[in-house]
Amino acid sequence: MRSVVLAQWTFLLMVVAVASGGCSHTQNPERRVYVISEDASGVGSNLESGTGGAGAEAYCSEMEKQCFKKCWRRKPRISSIPKGSGVHHEYCTTTCLEERMRCVKEQEELERQESQKKKLDFPTINAALGWLREHKTEVAIGTVVIVGGMVAAPYVIAVMGGALVLAPL
Repeated sequence: MRSVVLAQWTFLLMVVAVASGGCSHTQNPERRVYVISEDASGVGSNLESGTGGAGAEAYCSEMEKQCFKKCWRRKPRISSIPKGSGVHHEYCTTTCLEERMRCVKEQEELERQESQKKKLDFPTINAALGWLREHKTEVAIGTVVIVGGMVAAPYVIAVMGGALVLAPL
């Protein structure tokens, strides 16, 4: 009888020891900030040229100016509006403002689509850091970096104190 009780206690102690030991799989590495480069100058200098941010506003403003010049040089489509009159000026202003607003909406949509594409995947943090160091001019600030397929724990490329870093989101 004593051996049965002893065996039960031994089994119970083993179960408690195994349960308190935690999971047997490897733990994820500590999520910390990694320095890609001490100098963030030149980051993104090789990105494909886009309008981005204030550039979209400047681009659409230029398109509006060109639209107005073209409209002002031509006779209005509406025959009752005399060319060169105040009404013609108002017509061109209204028409080209509508064009500008359409342009801004299109640029915003393009920027939204581009921002969704800014994601890089790497198998390990060392692979990510190595690639980022080699391709510093091709990356954009705010790009999301996924390491080891851990979508729940992504990193982001950022500038901190003048240094280019990879920081956890």
